[in-house]
Amino acid sequence: MPTPQFILDLREHVGHGPLWLSGITAVVVEGDRILLNRRSDNGRWALLHGIVEPGEQPADTVVREVEEETGVTVRPERITSVHTLPAFACANGDQVQYLDITFRCRPLSGEPRVNDDESLAVAWFPLDALPPLTPNDTLLLEKALADAPSPWFALG
Repeated sequence: MPTPQFILDLREHVGHGPLWLSGITAVVVEGDRILLNRRSDNGRWALLHGIVEPGEQPADTVVREVEEETGVTVRPERITSVHTLPAFACANGDQVQYLDITFRCRPLSGEPRVNDDESLAVAWFPLDALPPLTPNDTLLLEKALADAPSPWFALG
């Protein structure tokens, strides 16, 4: 995923030190299918993820990121989870930790396609024939598909 300019600007001041960032995940559901992208950074199939830009509302980030990565326009329907991902170091040594807000979305228009350099492929997958996902994406998908009355969040 290309690094947004505001993060590059921050890195000029903090070097490789830890940065706390706000991220989103989009779970795009159409019937019994889920929209996934095959990431260019690691080759894995994944839910759609992105970084909230300064001054941007998280729901607007979801719409922007899904369109940028897949060519599909979505409508966020509800927040399904809020949690902190473990801190990690990027390949270049930058330390980062994300607060992730996951939205369940429905597609409005557009045909899935590779729409930027963040994806190797984009496709709909039936729920009963998903490719292997990371444990985090599996958890977020499970929470997005549940009919819970409020978002899931972790305690302690």
